[in-house]
Amino acid sequence: MALSENHISENKSILINREISWLKFNDRVLAQVSDQRHPLLERARFLSITQKNLDEWFMVRLASIHQMAQLHLQTREPTGLLPTEELDLISAAAGRQLKKQHSLYTRSLVPMLAKNGISILDIDDLSTDQFGWLKEYFDQEIEPILTPMADDGTRPFPFLANDSLNLAIRLIKNSKKSDKKEHFAFIQVPKNLQRVIELPVGQGQVFVLIEDVIRHFVGSLFNGYEIREVTAFHILRDMELSIAEEDTPNLLNEVRSQLKKRERGQVIRLVAEKGMSKKTERRLEKVLPLNRRRVYRVTNPVDLAFLDYLIKRVNRPELFYHSFRSKADPDLLGPKIFDQISQGDILLQHPYDDFAPVLNLIKQAANDPQTMAIKMTLYRVSKDSPIVAALAQAANAGKQVTVLLEVKARFDEQNNVFWAEALEKQGVHVIYGLLNLKVHSKMTLIVRRQADGIHRYIHVGTGNYNEVTARMYTDLSLFSADDDLADDLSQIFNYLTGYSRPEHLKRAFISPNGIADRLIELIDAEALAAESQKNSGIWMKANSLNDTRIIDHLVRAGKSGVPIHLLIRGIETLRPGIKGETNNIKVHSIVGRFLEHSRIYRFANAGDPLTFISSADLMPRNLYRRVELMVPILQKDCKDKVAEIFETMWADTINMWKMRSDGSYVRHSKKKRRVDSQALFVDHDYVSDRFAEKFIGDN
Repeated sequence: MALSENHISENKSILINREISWLKFNDRVLAQVSDQRHPLLERARFLSITQKNLDEWFMVRLASIHQMAQLHLQTREPTGLLPTEELDLISAAAGRQLKKQHSLYTRSLVPMLAKNGISILDIDDLSTDQFGWLKEYFDQEIEPILTPMADDGTRPFPFLANDSLNLAIRLIKNSKKSDKKEHFAFIQVPKNLQRVIELPVGQGQVFVLIEDVIRHFVGSLFNGYEIREVTAFHILRDMELSIAEEDTPNLLNEVRSQLKKRERGQVIRLVAEKGMSKKTERRLEKVLPLNRRRVYRVTNPVDLAFLDYLIKRVNRPELFYHSFRSKADPDLLGPKIFDQISQGDILLQHPYDDFAPVLNLIKQAANDPQTMAIKMTLYRVSKDSPIVAALAQAANAGKQVTVLLEVKARFDEQNNVFWAEALEKQGVHVIYGLLNLKVHSKMTLIVRRQADGIHRYIHVGTGNYNEVTARMYTDLSLFSADDDLADDLSQIFNYLTGYSRPEHLKRAFISPNGIADRLIELIDAEALAAESQKNSGIWMKANSLNDTRIIDHLVRAGKSGVPIHLLIRGIETLRPGIKGETNNIKVHSIVGRFLEHSRIYRFANAGDPLTFISSADLMPRNLYRRVELMVPILQKDCKDKVAEIFETMWADTINMWKMRSDGSYVRHSKKKRRVDSQALFVDHDYVSDRFAEKFIGDN
């Protein structure tokens, strides 16, 4: 771990807690559920996304802080909170967000769905015909699969898997004897059953939830007993991987082993129905076990992730976003792609520019007899990745294929272990990662032998080589045949595959440390320019900003008079607009149809702007614990395009949220000026240069 990561900020008063900042981001996503600009089923999808976001946050971030509190660590986070204090703060905030999610579901989403002929009904609301069909469905399709699990002295409390939906049953034996001892039993709702069941009778589309069906008919599983209570609950476990990388001779085997152990991690959250009795809650707290502070009560249903399944069952195109056509140059979709890259750099913005040229580059290299070698980093790939298939094909054709496939990519470990083994069987040289570092860079180097000698072609991206997420995430792709940049990537790949440390890179910068050091150097240069009355400015777009080194240098630059514009989608712990401290810093966040994922770092440089794209966010993990890549955009047309992209987003008034000096966010207030940056990009348009210049400083 680099010493830089342990930097203590000198500006604690202008920081907000990292986890509170993340929860505020999820609140901005949750606000989309009430935004009538979005079609109804897309609003339902936003609610599902916030549920999954919050679940992952509990399993990783809150779980980590919970561990620190259990160990009585006295390490303070940047705003000065001890782990126990931080845990209390964020647990309460997360509970409020859970309640808000369920309130929106019950009071807003369900009635709106019903108005549009999509009904989610309770069992008691079914007609006689609907109930009859459902009873037969339960008897034939559900009951044979269920396993009721008693909880008593001879049959101990069963293991309940992470992210599982369960029913707790409290019951007594039907008997004339005075002994009315209560018993507990549990049913885990099988994940291979449909969470939402569509009824074939009724107007429109009618759905019921499987937990409600099991609850209603559960008596048939406990003959001779009287059911006193049936309540649903959902549990999450601590899902952090604990890998002692220095002590393991085989990283792949260690990851595989830790994945099995992770499934039995400590229960970190239990979400229960409001109606769950204190008796049942106390039993769960004892046997799981978990602290009462980890229990949250909500209105039914306890797990809103079912909305994803519901959305897939509804065939109503008018309730979804209209499809759009991504732009693609035909010459980038066939064998001419190498000729096109040779003529000059190419910059694409996905998903507005099609991701197909990236896939085509790898496929053409795999099929091209002139290709000698393909080197590539992979972090998250799709389950049926055409890129992985092309790499295997290239290896089978006798080409030198080297892939660093990061098996420690969170929640993609299982998928990446599978692909690593599959590629190795095809003759690909696979590296699983580096000791104590995740490799998060997105880069490809292709070496071809042409008539006039060896030529190299590169692709560098801000997002993953994943054709599925490339349709939903906004990212930038750079294609180049620049010799200096190719030299740099060659050095970096030698570092990843061997022992050679990259030195004297000509164009690129890598973390650990290298990206942070370069960004700080550039920030400080802007401060000097401002002090010398020269043109200055900093424009940064990232997913997150919470690195205190970067923050301290930004604050100093702002105090020197540098206008600083930060487009930060998610975590942002620097409070802008504080008089005398951060009044030259403005922070915007865009939340819309597409997930903003690209990283842009741009500096005025006394009138000759320097522009970079990167895989790295402005977070300690990216800057000091991962291998990340940052490259300059050198060609004028590409630099201009990046500037237009940033300026168009800064001018946004539809998807834009402004961060206030207290850390809260408000919608953009300029109602008369309607600019939807994502809609403009869908139409392959930008704000005009004059318009952008007027609003780039938000004057």
